Amino acid sequence: MSYTLKNIFCLGLKELQGLLRDHLLLGLIVYSFSLGIFTAYQAQPDSLTRAAIAIVDEDNSQLSKRIADAFFPPMFTMPDHISRSEIDSSMDRGDYTFVLVIPPDFQRDVIAGKTPELQLNVDATRMSQAFTGAGYIQQIAMKEISSFENSKNSADPARVVTRNRFNPNLTQGWFTSVMQLVNNITMLAIILTGAALIRERESGTLEHLLVLPVTPFEIIASKIWSMLVVVLAASALSLLFIINGALHIPIAGSVPLFLCGVALHLFAVTSLGIFLGCIAKNMPQLGMLLILVYLPMQMLSGSSTPQESMPLWVQRMMLAAPTTHFVDFSQSILFRGAGLNVVWEPFLWLIGIGGILFIYSLACFRKSVA
Repeated sequence: MSYTLKNIFCLGLKELQGLLRDHLLLGLIVYSFSLGIFTAYQAQPDSLTRAAIAIVDEDNSQLSKRIADAFFPPMFTMPDHISRSEIDSSMDRGDYTFVLVIPPDFQRDVIAGKTPELQLNVDATRMSQAFTGAGYIQQIAMKEISSFENSKNSADPARVVTRNRFNPNLTQGWFTSVMQLVNNITMLAIILTGAALIRERESGTLEHLLVLPVTPFEIIASKIWSMLVVVLAASALSLLFIINGALHIPIAGSVPLFLCGVALHLFAVTSLGIFLGCIAKNMPQLGMLLILVYLPMQMLSGSSTPQESMPLWVQRMMLAAPTTHFVDFSQSILFRGAGLNVVWEPFLWLIGIGGILFIYSLACFRKSVA
């Protein structure tokens, strides 16, 4: 037993040394757990962040001040108050993306039951902000007008008060960056283990290993634990220093518990990577297989779209995929602060799926080298 463990450990060190010499894979690891997370955080096409806005208040009423005070960070900058004559020159200079004009006697017309108009000037060259920001401004203004009318008339019989848990400002980057980390963990684990096996075959060292007093089990186990350690360390550093440190995204739950779950998930997907490495003859074939296997697993796991919105047969089929349970406990721990009493079920699923994938990949490896 000790001899087997020693072989697995030494072979794993060899895999780590081989990875250090592969600068392309090292660059992919660094990018995936650093710049890749930043890119996902900043790619927010359907949200608004610090859009420049100015107010032309020609009414100077209680209602116009309520509308102006409704615009504040992080969606908008604090609004500047300008005159009507400054609109064209300030927008020509690109000082503001939006200029909202409140006409004279606006409050009086609202109270009288008339339908006065608000003028919104939009700099449409800033396409991403212009498209979504105009809708936000209309909703905010109508909400303030409706609230003002209700305060002047009789009170509503009931009122809905919304409190957003776990993400009070509905910041999309909090979700997308963490889910990008989850997806990158799966992708890198499959690529690294599959590439480790193909690298042995292409360089001819696999035949050298087979004539040594080592078993296929020891070869497979060494590749799994070495790549598992690399991805686990990279994901821990990314979670602590990129997501929580640089992006200031709060982590609600236990980081050690999350990393324990990551280790179980890596055991399953590295076994899957070994299986794909047995099928593929070279790296281009591995890339094609990765597209066929990884993309459906990622898209149907719940990281992009909630599983509840998928057909029931898809939900049941995806129970056999490790990514489904990985996304499940990742969201529960990192977003909602769940403990082991909540996430024990996906942990058990990953242990079972990982064991089956490991046995099957070991059988395929033995068959491929027979």
